[in-house]
Amino acid sequence: MSDDGADLARDLGFLEAYTLGLGTMIGAGIFVLPGIVAESAGPASMISFMIGGVVALLAALSLSELATGMPKAGGSYYYVNHALGSFFGTIVGWGMWAGLMFATAFYMLGFGQYLLNQPSDALLVVFAAVTMASLLVAVNYRGVKETGSLQNVIVVLLLGLIIVFILVGLLAIDPGLLDPFAPQGWPAVGATAGTVFVTFIGFEVIATSAEEIEDPGRNLPLSMIAAVVTPTILYVLVMLVSTGILEIPDLADSSVPVATVAAAAAGMFGSISVGEYTLEFATVGSLVMIVGAILATVSSANASILSAARVNFAMGRDRVLTNWLNKIHTTYRTPYRAILVTGGVILALIASPLPIDTLADVASFMFLITYALVHVAVIVLRRAEPDGYEPDFEIPSVAYPIVPILGSLACLIVMLQMAWEVQLIGAGVVVVGILWYQFYAKEQALSTTLIGEAVAPSETTVDEDVYRVVVPISNPETQQLLIKYAAASAASQDGETELVAINVIEVPPQMSPAQIELEQERVESQQALLENARDVAEELDVPVRTRAIVGRHAGDTLLSVLTEENADHVLLGWSGERRRRDVLFGSTIDPVLERAPCDVTLVKDPRDSLGDIVTLAGGGPHAPVSAARARELMRAFPESTLTLLNVQPEPDDDDVDPVDVGREMIADVAAAGGLEEHEYESQVVVSDNLSETLVTEVTEYDTVCVGATGSSAVAQALYGSIPQRIVDESTGTVLMTRGEQRTPRTLRQAVIQRLER
Repeated sequence: MSDDGADLARDLGFLEAYTLGLGTMIGAGIFVLPGIVAESAGPASMISFMIGGVVALLAALSLSELATGMPKAGGSYYYVNHALGSFFGTIVGWGMWAGLMFATAFYMLGFGQYLLNQPSDALLVVFAAVTMASLLVAVNYRGVKETGSLQNVIVVLLLGLIIVFILVGLLAIDPGLLDPFAPQGWPAVGATAGTVFVTFIGFEVIATSAEEIEDPGRNLPLSMIAAVVTPTILYVLVMLVSTGILEIPDLADSSVPVATVAAAAAGMFGSISVGEYTLEFATVGSLVMIVGAILATVSSANASILSAARVNFAMGRDRVLTNWLNKIHTTYRTPYRAILVTGGVILALIASPLPIDTLADVASFMFLITYALVHVAVIVLRRAEPDGYEPDFEIPSVAYPIVPILGSLACLIVMLQMAWEVQLIGAGVVVVGILWYQFYAKEQALSTTLIGEAVAPSETTVDEDVYRVVVPISNPETQQLLIKYAAASAASQDGETELVAINVIEVPPQMSPAQIELEQERVESQQALLENARDVAEELDVPVRTRAIVGRHAGDTLLSVLTEENADHVLLGWSGERRRRDVLFGSTIDPVLERAPCDVTLVKDPRDSLGDIVTLAGGGPHAPVSAARARELMRAFPESTLTLLNVQPEPDDDDVDPVDVGREMIADVAAAGGLEEHEYESQVVVSDNLSETLVTEVTEYDTVCVGATGSSAVAQALYGSIPQRIVDESTGTVLMTRGEQRTPRTLRQAVIQRLER
């Protein structure tokens, strides 16, 4: 990576990317659509879901190639705009924006249906939908960071509910209800494929995150394919269960179709009595699915509002839309104008007379247009071979150009099967896009050519033989000293060395990482920090490289950078304070201290004069690393002195001299840390109260180096006792160090590593 611009952190593996896509697709459609599509296509509606899945799968392959060749915010809009020009880009941009707003209105009416068990056109349902949509707009306006974690929990719950629904439902199927299989004929099945496609529009979120995915040539296509295949199978099975348990008229008449099916399936288990109370399994099944549907509709709507705002951003960046929409809120760091405009249109659609199935159909129609043009963009880019377009993943030669041609035709065929009202509204959105291009974007839009605008992700070539120290910087008051400490570490090594100064800007889920370019104040501050770092390194005569990074979570971002850089040592500033909600040291430092693949040093209150330095020379696994850090500082600050301290308990055996034992331990630690005998003084203290004595002794020194001990639950106990007390009671500089030893992998980490091989 260069010093010139901000990079996005590549910290999403296969599992993270897969769950990201799955979370946008295991949602509202599966709860709201069964009654609608069963009425249209009968039991054959499961074939409609298969068709939708195949169309989405073909789109996923083309999107994977484009996303790894042009990883920019805006997804399909960006690819089409920069491959086919701003005319088609304007059409797709307006289409995606409209499609996401229609989809959100569909989700919100589904929310109202399940909340009140009334038809979607009931006044109370519309009121509930408008209220919840307003709340989601407000949440995205404010930028609640925890919504990402909450959404992950919702996805896991929904996945479990759907699997249980299928397993129980398969036991209650009446095969006779599946005949006739396609009562309305096969053309109706094709038209219904358009309706169900709204459930598949979410997988593109993986493509829009291409810059953040590790090994995108492998993980991106695999995660997209998996994220399409998984819900397709689930949707087909849900329709099999639904049409195999309820008669089509009953399913179509239900405002809460999946809950009605669940009640019928669970009802075969009867009831259970507990004292005076009788629990009906049918009631339990229905209530559980109603709760699941409410969570699903809210989750899907929230994701769509987010995506719509990102399309606005991409269009504004290319001047297809006014950049006024892209202003970032100074407090909440969200694109609040885009969110408010999007929310206003969504509320209008909810209150409009359009039926709920038409809202779903229009959303599908707009994305089918988009993906048809995405397939064309792949062919154009392959034939044009623009400079810089070198995707990490390419559609295999045996499948090219079959996949993009077949995919584009499939999109068009499904669109032609849809109702004329849907085609009319979709055509109206396209006309709006054309008129907007003709009277605004044509003159305003940036000139896009295949040669100049096709952007390929840069790769960092890391020299494995260089001793590399990474220094995250964020505070102008301490960055000079942190770089000086890092330079001291590098200077003590034999051979070539390098400092890498990085600054990470965190962005909330409601904001695209690429939108950071609009926040002039934060970007300028980042550039000033990195420029100052270069100046400091030049004064110290040490080689330095700077990196500007944009990521979702500073700690995880830093971990990905350490891996990319093949770092040997990372040195971080630390306030020394712990917040109650943080696990140990803080949300940024914890993952680095526990999982960094290199030496780690935390520095509290760095100073230009270190005075008397003390390091703890005990039996901890990181004591030699602490001694090595102390040695590096002592050599860089010649006026300082270094003491190795060991505290021994009173001996039970009179033949054992605790002072001799302590001195022997000090000598071993010094040797392991690379210290010469003349570079330090030994101090052994004998006491029955080891912790109190240790804390009392070290706080007499100006600078303290202490090795971290243990990890996870053990670390929480230890860091909260001796080391934390040293930090709290010391009035000087404190360095907490850890060596390269790895903490044992948890089951979750092992599973993730296995999946990403």
